[in-house]
Amino acid sequence: MEVSYTLLQYVALLGLMLGIVVNKTNFCTMGAVSDWVNIGDLNRFKSWMLAIAIATLGVSLLELNNIINASDSRIPYRNSVFFWPRYIFGGLMFGIGMTLTSGCGNKVLIRFGAGNLKSLIVIIVAGIMAYLMTRTDFYGIVFHSWMSPISPDLANFGIYEQSIPSILFADSASKSLSFVIAVIISVLLFIFIFKKGKFIQNTDNILSGLTVGLVVVIAWYITGGSLGKEWIEANDFLDTPLPGVGVQSVSFINPMGETLIFATKSADMYYLTFGVTILISTIIGSFIYSIFSGSFRIEWFSSTKDFFRHIVGAVLIGIGGVLSLGCTIGQGVAGVSTLAIGSFIALASIILGAALTMKIEYYKTVYEDSSFLDTLKSALADLKLIPSRFRTLEKI
Repeated sequence: MEVSYTLLQYVALLGLMLGIVVNKTNFCTMGAVSDWVNIGDLNRFKSWMLAIAIATLGVSLLELNNIINASDSRIPYRNSVFFWPRYIFGGLMFGIGMTLTSGCGNKVLIRFGAGNLKSLIVIIVAGIMAYLMTRTDFYGIVFHSWMSPISPDLANFGIYEQSIPSILFADSASKSLSFVIAVIISVLLFIFIFKKGKFIQNTDNILSGLTVGLVVVIAWYITGGSLGKEWIEANDFLDTPLPGVGVQSVSFINPMGETLIFATKSADMYYLTFGVTILISTIIGSFIYSIFSGSFRIEWFSSTKDFFRHIVGAVLIGIGGVLSLGCTIGQGVAGVSTLAIGSFIALASIILGAALTMKIEYYKTVYEDSSFLDTLKSALADLKLIPSRFRTLEKI
């Protein structure tokens, strides 16, 4: 098992770097949506987009040079079955949940590392939900039973994976063409990020976007490149596969469930997967930074209402994160870097779920006696998703 430990050591270093940098720079995808929706500040949102641009370029380069094949990823981002209900409903659930828990999967880990015990409860509850979704019949009964029949298999139309190049060009799609499309998407993102505004003046925003994007790319490289292949071949995992083996990158929701399994198995190294390793090391990285920076603070729930708010949010991010095949990093960066159309839909759904929840809560605070329908219509109008004439509350 020597090779596997070598790989996991690299993964642990990635997690440590991620935890330290994200804590230092306050990189937060929920905060990015909040800044945009509530005060019109796009700087943290641009940092997220920078991570996506870097990851997309990096993965396309790795594939162009035959170093990895993201089509073989453990999370089937490019699956030919277009599970659109998973991406939409799962993304909306995750977006709502991360707003209630005041952070996405990554931010919850960072806060726990910095002493926030509320985040520990969120991790445990979300982990239980992830376990329920992946290792019991819950997903099959509650979701798959009705989602599968309405989800088309693109292979029936001559499209064998749901990447943008394959959808646009079918059998004519090549690695070179995929690279060109990735470059176009990345350049458009770079124009959005750097064309105007004060983004470039904040080194933290640049550092966090670069770091998250590079960590995602390096994770793809070490699991899908020669080291990952050597790990599998040396241990004959094809006959007796270890948990979590396969080409993959950073994601945090399913690993929360895997971490609970690892803990209940007395930290048996057999269950120390890629996801468990990067999750634990991210927490440790955040802890290290918070100790040296003097920002470590023990926090607990301020009220019973605060407790139940976080529990509901944890349930939603656990179920929604698995349903949508990833979180704001797992789908929003790693998934999008594969150019899978489902990842773009999941990302948009997560952002929409979070933005709507924030707007609804804001209106509810100002108009305490308003109905949910009134706040929803006003929130949708604010986001320009319905005509302003349908608004029932004065804009705030």
